[in-house]
Amino acid sequence: MSNIRPTKFAHVVYRTRRFEQMLHWYETVFGAVIQYQNPGLAFLTYDDEHHRFAFANMALFQPDGTEMERSGAIGVDHVAYTYASLRDLLENYARLKEEGISPYWRIHHGITASLYYADPDGNQMEFQVDSYNSSEEANAFINAHWDANPLGVEFDPDEWLSRLRAGAPESEFLLRRIHEPVSPLRGEIAGLVSAD
Repeated sequence: MSNIRPTKFAHVVYRTRRFEQMLHWYETVFGAVIQYQNPGLAFLTYDDEHHRFAFANMALFQPDGTEMERSGAIGVDHVAYTYASLRDLLENYARLKEEGISPYWRIHHGITASLYYADPDGNQMEFQVDSYNSSEEANAFINAHWDANPLGVEFDPDEWLSRLRAGAPESEFLLRRIHEPVSPLRGEIAGLVSAD
């Protein structure tokens, strides 16, 4: 099976204890605009992408900073790459799985269907496909639904790929039902980042 490459670099997510300072810096330096913000998360962009930067407010998780600073919790969380189609994303998943490389998290965020991987050094990356055709539609989804479920719902990529190969349209998978439960893997984090 040949390599299927991403079509573009999508975004970078940072963990920070200087949440407001970081937002201000990226607004100033990049002319970025906040697309969504709550006490624990913020998404900014400087172009037509729904977000180029995301920030997780780590001060909510360990307010004194001692243990988290030593464990390297501040800095880049992950970088993201967009694929041209859901079929490309999942065919690449199948190829990597054959090579013994599997994602540690499979989540439908609403704006993207995403597979998260870690390289041998533990650097994390997100391979994603957009659910919406425009950043305006994605941001409308974020603003309408993320307070209820900011992280998304897990999915089974093997089941999705099987259905796609059998002829199911991609649109059947990309619109997330918001009433579905928050990912159990990140459920605790979701509660913290959506708290007032």
